[in-house]
Amino acid sequence: MSNLSRSEADASAETAPSHPWSRFVALGDSFTEGIGDPDPDSPGGYRGWADRVAEELSRGHEDFAYANLAIRGRLLQQIIDEQLDPALALNPDLISFCAGGNDVIRPTSDPDALAEKIDVAIAKLAVSGATIVLFTAPDIGDTPVIGSARGRAAIYNENLRTVAARHDAIIADMWALRQLKDPRMWAEDRLHFSPLGHHTVAAMVLDALNVEHRLHPEIPKPLPPKNWRTARAEDLVWARQHLVPWVLRRLRHRSSGDGISAKRPTAGPIFGPGMPP
Repeated sequence: MSNLSRSEADASAETAPSHPWSRFVALGDSFTEGIGDPDPDSPGGYRGWADRVAEELSRGHEDFAYANLAIRGRLLQQIIDEQLDPALALNPDLISFCAGGNDVIRPTSDPDALAEKIDVAIAKLAVSGATIVLFTAPDIGDTPVIGSARGRAAIYNENLRTVAARHDAIIADMWALRQLKDPRMWAEDRLHFSPLGHHTVAAMVLDALNVEHRLHPEIPKPLPPKNWRTARAEDLVWARQHLVPWVLRRLRHRSSGDGISAKRPTAGPIFGPGMPP
């Protein structure tokens, strides 16, 4: 019989390692950087799904380290050129790779060509022996601005599943995450996830990794009823504050990530709202 009391056994079980990883490195664009989930206490001022996953993975792992190399606005080739080698230099045993979203929403993008680039990139990452997590694009439906990219996103997702199968990667399936159809999952800019959306994605990622976690489903507050006039007025405000600046950046060949550096360029302990003091 064990010498531990029931409370001691419960505490021991709660802090016992529940997964094999000790170094997590996240690669990507604004989605992985955490845009839409502002937090002044987090590096870079944003928290996001990757920070939330790292917080959960670090429980009971005193030596757990986390780096986030993602930068908003980055296209697939930029992510490959700028983030792959630095990521491998950190010797991770868990890598998340979410790239291509900014390419897919462009009308001239080719999801097959994107898949070929991703295949080469994942092959390079897989040599490290790390577990790799790939993300499908969410089902954006008739979302303003990017709704027209739904067909390309679907082809991109099918190609991504082939890449994942070829390299034994784990799929974090945002397309199947129907909760993301709820407008409350999206930030005011309608391009990035809200804190609730990031929370929901983080829970899905941990489920895909088969890791027990404390990110229970959150029930959003009901949206207040609105008539068509109010909805159109909100659309005009959104267009002026978010759509027009986005279009102007595209025309000027500028990016929201110009001058921005990775918020967690080195692997280190994770501290955040989800962690105990």
